[in-house]
Amino acid sequence: MAEEKKRFIQEFVPGKQVTLSHLIANPDPQMFEKLGIQQEGAIGILTLTPSETVIIAGDLATKAAHVTIGFLDRFTGSLVLVGSVAEVDMAMEHINYYLAGQLGYTPARITKS
Repeated sequence: MAEEKKRFIQEFVPGKQVTLSHLIANPDPQMFEKLGIQQEGAIGILTLTPSETVIIAGDLATKAAHVTIGFLDRFTGSLVLVGSVAEVDMAMEHINYYLAGQLGYTPARITKS
């Protein structure tokens, strides 16, 4: 029996929005290793459209709080922030606030685990 190939299609809906905003307060140390980033505490994950918005979001985050950018991809719109729980939360709140208020984006509620 031949192995069936699975295909994944990623599709973005046109619009200006923060599509995912999640804070992992106490990630397992293996997560940092798998992500290839230095362990520093909490992890903030954002996905934004259009994807180039991550450049603005990364700049906003590092100016609003003491966080580092663990990962930024302007082609997929993915941003990973690393720092203390309070600092990552503050950075994510600031990103939502600025993008919604100044650029007319639809923000995402920040979820936490």
